Formats: sequence, C-alpha cells, structure tokens
Amino acid sequence: MALLGVLGDIHGNREALQAVLAVLDARRVDRLLCLGDIVGYNADPDECVEEMRKRGALAIAGNHDLIALRKLNFSRCSNEARFALARTRETLGEEAAAYLATLPPNRLLDHGIVMVHGGVRDVQQYMPNADPIRANVPHLRADFPGARICFFGHSHEPRIYAVNAKDEVRDVEAGTPTYLVRDLVYFINPGSVDASRKRRHKLAECAILDTEEWSIDFIRVPYDAAATEIKAASFGYRIDPMTNRLYNLRRKIPALRLW
Repeated sequence: MALLGVLGDIHGNREALQAVLAVLDARRVDRLLCLGDIVGYNADPDECVEEMRKRGALAIAGNHDLIALRKLNFSRCSNEARFALARTRETLGEEAAAYLATLPPNRLLDHGIVMVHGGVRDVQQYMPNADPIRANVPHLRADFPGARICFFGHSHEPRIYAVNAKDEVRDVEAGTPTYLVRDLVYFINPGSVDASRKRRHKLAECAILDTEEWSIDFIRVPYDAAATEIKAASFGYRIDPMTNRLYNLRRKIPALRLW
C-alpha cells in the first residue's frame, strides 16, 4: 500500500505550495508526484523548486519549466504567462535551473501510473473536457501499454475521466474519496496548486491516491493569496496594461513578433 500525494502547476506560488504540503504531511503520504510547471506566474520559483528537490518528489517538466529553461518559446503563451516567464528567466537561480533541466517529460511508475503534464505527446495541450481525452487514449495505449491511471496537469481543474475497453470516455463525478474501478483506465487531473489565475476561488489544490484502496481524494485548501499577489506584483511578474497592449500588437503584426 502507498499513499501518493499528487500535485502540479505550482507556478512559483510558495504560499499555496506550503498549504498543500501541510495537508499532505498531515495525511502522511509516502511520496510526492509533481506533474510539472513548478515555476511561472509567481515570485518564488527557486523556493518551490528547492521544496520539490529536497522532498525527493518524482517530478516531470511542464511547459513553463521548459520555457523558463529556453527549451520552448512563448508562441503558445498568454500575455500574462509570457510576461511572467520572461521575468522567471531573469530570476531563476542556477541550482533551480539545473534541477529543472533533469526532469523528464513523463514517467511510468508502479501500478501502471503514468505522469504527463499536458497531453500524452504534447506538453502544451489543454485537456479540459472529454474530447481531448478521447484523442489521447490511443497515444496512452501505444506509449504506455498497461497504463491504468494517467495523471495530467496544465488545465488547472480537478477532473476524473474513465475509459472502458472500447475506449469510450466518460466524466466521473468526484467523491471524497472516489473509488476507482480496477478494470478501467483513468485520466486524472489533481487541480492546480497555484490559484492566481482562478476567479471562482483562491484555493490550492492537490490529490491523494491510495494504491491499496485504488481511490483518489481531491483536496482544496486556502492559502495567503494576497501575499502571493503582492510579491508577484512587487517583483515584476504581473503584466501592466501598456505592455499587454504591446504584446497584443506583436501578435497581430508578424514583423513585431520578437519572441
């Protein structure tokens, strides 16, 4: 038996990360799984990277991590993300960058657990509903035969999708916890640690997988969102209206796309 704490999309939000780690520590999880995007949007990238490193988290690289390392460009970024990541490139420390550079694009763990960030083959693919999940089912079966759970992030919302033997996909309503059927395949998003982009709530999200009971429990916990926002604005991670207009202009005029 193992209790696995699953989290992702931390985005340099130290306050939110501390809040979910406190819950996971209280629940005595055996291991942390990090689905990427440790950095981006907020002002504590080095601190969040160090927390994952020192805890021995099994982590993968997200698109923000790769952009911060200049392994991806800004072409698929929103203005807010592009601006914050440009700042992250300036501030990211050498040790944090070296750690991020070691992270693989995916992982296959015991019990048929797969970790990806976006889509199975596209780190920047959003999977907010059943349609992209359906398109990724054949990729999962081809790339990870025998996979039973595919944990993914990037879309920032807790979701469970069940896939049957006919590759039919259905949205599963989450319980507390949700008991999984052992002969089905699941795509599960634990939600996002960082809630700075969310308007409905400012709650840090994660999940716990119990590999013996084969159940998933979603967690939402408050954090000091005001402190996160003050730091992000003070240290240059929030785009101002004039720069936002300039970015919009660059998108419209090819000659100005200085990405």
